[in-house]
Amino acid sequence: MKNKKRVLGRGLAALLKNPKTDITSNKTNGQNTLVDSISEVLITNIKTNPFQPRNEFKVDKLEELKKSIEKLGIIQPLTVRKLGYDKYELISGERRLKAAKLLGLNKVPAFIRIADDQEMLEMALVENIQREELNPIEIALSYKRLIEECKLTQDKMSQRVGKKRSTISNYLRLLKLPAQIQLGLKEKLISTGHARAIINIENKETQLNIYEDTILHGFSVRVLEQIVKDFSKIGYKKISRNKDKKSSFKNIKLTKKINEIMMLLDTEIKLNINKSGKGKLELFFSDEKKLEQLLKYFYK
Repeated sequence: MKNKKRVLGRGLAALLKNPKTDITSNKTNGQNTLVDSISEVLITNIKTNPFQPRNEFKVDKLEELKKSIEKLGIIQPLTVRKLGYDKYELISGERRLKAAKLLGLNKVPAFIRIADDQEMLEMALVENIQREELNPIEIALSYKRLIEECKLTQDKMSQRVGKKRSTISNYLRLLKLPAQIQLGLKEKLISTGHARAIINIENKETQLNIYEDTILHGFSVRVLEQIVKDFSKIGYKKISRNKDKKSSFKNIKLTKKINEIMMLLDTEIKLNINKSGKGKLELFFSDEKKLEQLLKYFYK
């Protein structure tokens, strides 16, 4: 009896290790395999995730994770899908996989699943949306892909990711901003609060002018919201190209007045004010014709 059991065991093992008979679907003859279990998987057998929504991985964060894994091991297993005999594709856990490679590990613990491309995309996107490391634009793009590629409504998506529908809508609106502002948001030149204020302005040129002045003069979200409120209809031209923050307007009413003058004169105004309140006001013109037009305003 013992011999028979050993032979049967070897036969079953041989069956599962045969590339032709290896089970890659959980519906094959009702048999259960390694799928839906946690196993040690060779790193060399794991393909990267083609649906990975995260584009950037910070070196310092990877180094922190590497040290943590070196000390404590991988606490949370990766999730992979089984492609065939000893072939897997990553669903989630790319940072853990990268850190493991940096450490020179051969194997990682992984939860093995069966999933088609759409299911894999949905799982990867949902899992990554819930990570802190994603920037707002990456999150917004993930939501967009869930809608367009996974055919999820905002209501269903809200249930899947545990976020309010209004939160999802606000992220999706960020993708309507000009590319320059989206890049600034990714690079943390402005905050999500700044971006949400700017998006309330329809004119793209006005959006970009306010964005550039926000970076140049360090407008807070509250100040920016007031600027948007004041200039959403009349338009906005850049205050000054002087990068000295001390010259930025602290008084929003003054900012509004100067911008109204710039709109009226159709020219750039540069203002410099020192601590005592003294300073100079410069008007810029492109040619003599424009200079004559400006002078007419002062000699009427």
